[in-house]
Amino acid sequence: MEIYRGRRLIVEKQVIRLPDGRTKEKIVVKPGDAVAMLPVEEGDCLLIRQYRFAIDEYLYEAPAGTMEPGETPLETAMRELIEETGHAGGTFIPRGTIYTTPGFTTERLHLFEVRDLSPSDNGQKDEDEIIEVVRIPKGEVMAMAADGRICDAKTICLVYRCLG
Repeated sequence: MEIYRGRRLIVEKQVIRLPDGRTKEKIVVKPGDAVAMLPVEEGDCLLIRQYRFAIDEYLYEAPAGTMEPGETPLETAMRELIEETGHAGGTFIPRGTIYTTPGFTTERLHLFEVRDLSPSDNGQKDEDEIIEVVRIPKGEVMAMAADGRICDAKTICLVYRCLG
């Protein structure tokens, strides 16, 4: 049963059958798939420092965004990279997929390492995004993921898959 439908999010109450035959009522959040990219240029990474209203904090993150209907993960990654960093990527290297929180959501993120960056003004930030682009040496990004200064899960996964 659908509880809520928004522009990018559906919340459903479902009766599910567990592998052992029992049934349970569960809430499932369906935000759609998304992408996240780690832009790497020479010895540096481009991250964003973004305000997140749900936790009322700024976080260091990899650029990311939700796939629009009909877009491929690569098309979304190309669009979102320009929108969030002002850079286009020349080479997008797939780094697999992850499920963000499979205990209650179907959200899947397609991960990319991005190389061959060039400035681009072909994108427009979302009106509710407060983003600062930061260039950080790769070794420092690794240290930030290890010591907790980067606490965003998708970014930690990208650091591990691209730099680890």
